[in-house]
Amino acid sequence: MYHIALCDDEEPELDKAENMLKSYLERNRGCSFSIERFSSADDLLWKVKENEYMPDLLLMDIYMPRKLGIEAAKELREMGNECRIIFLTTSKEYALEAFRVDAAQYLVKPVSEEELFSVLDKLLGSILEEQKKYLLLRIDNRNRRIAMRDIVYCEAQKKCQCIYLSDGTQLLLRLTMAKVYDMLSGYKEFAKAGISYIVNLEHIESLNAQELQMDNGRTVYLPRGSYQLLKEQYFNYYCGEDEG
Repeated sequence: MYHIALCDDEEPELDKAENMLKSYLERNRGCSFSIERFSSADDLLWKVKENEYMPDLLLMDIYMPRKLGIEAAKELREMGNECRIIFLTTSKEYALEAFRVDAAQYLVKPVSEEELFSVLDKLLGSILEEQKKYLLLRIDNRNRRIAMRDIVYCEAQKKCQCIYLSDGTQLLLRLTMAKVYDMLSGYKEFAKAGISYIVNLEHIESLNAQELQMDNGRTVYLPRGSYQLLKEQYFNYYCGEDEG
């Protein structure tokens, strides 16, 4: 599911954008998304900052009282939000500034369905591919997006799981190991090492029957009987990549 935010100070414009999105769903039955409406840039920024709201796509007017859409976009980027932004506006005046905040599209009102649908076809496909590269985790009552490539390994610690990231960060999750593995098992670079570890094969520097040396400097000590299967997965993973 995609999370789409609409931001415009005029209710009729919000209605129009929402109705076009619903029409898009009618044409694309396999697609699904949630829609959040915001009547000011400040309302949107507050929810992103305080509630860790993370839209995948934002349709936003540029001309709004108190804060321009361009200014709001700059603040979103400063907060680390990388959502795709489509500016809907009545003028081309801010087109250059729009692309300076990495806007995906700049559409001049009135926007037709066909015009918007063409943009959605392109952006939603790229968002889907991007989503496959990240995990969305709930940590300390906040949503956090973690890049798969940054996960070095996961270790069971009593009733929690600790995820070790490549930058040295450690994230404690109140989930079972089975649940964590369920989230990671669809990615071929992750493999179990006994019942207590899930390792990212990309981050293994060396391995033997007793231990793994990870590229973040940590050592994972292998449970008895786990080496042979892990070694096969490791070499199959790299041989498979070489063949591709």
